[in-house]
Amino acid sequence: MMTENEISKIIVGCALKVHKSLGPGLLESAYEECLYYELRRAGLSVQKQKPLPLIYEDVKLEIGYRVDLLIEDKVIIEIKSVEALNDVHLAQILTYLKLSDCKLGLLINFNVSLVKNGIKRVVNNL
Repeated sequence: MMTENEISKIIVGCALKVHKSLGPGLLESAYEECLYYELRRAGLSVQKQKPLPLIYEDVKLEIGYRVDLLIEDKVIIEIKSVEALNDVHLAQILTYLKLSDCKLGLLINFNVSLVKNGIKRVVNNL
């Protein structure tokens, strides 16, 4: 069993590879597919567009939230291709972490010249 930190190192390496090959300016879906491919090649368990229900008291609402990529049932990746990340993007991944009981998420913006500057590590302090 790998830790969240070990998983995140592999994710960052794969994201760097994808960005080096494709560069900025594509749609999020293109980066998602390529990152999904690279993560699976790296031997990780990856779920793409995983439904995430909202549970409110005794009600389970299937309201269409979807996690871009869920890695090893531990780390959530939210992919963006935007001019700049903002507070709404951070709030989105924090909500996904809380709804899924995951501890770690990576918010990755591929629309930057250096993808390492577009990666934001987000921790859910349960």
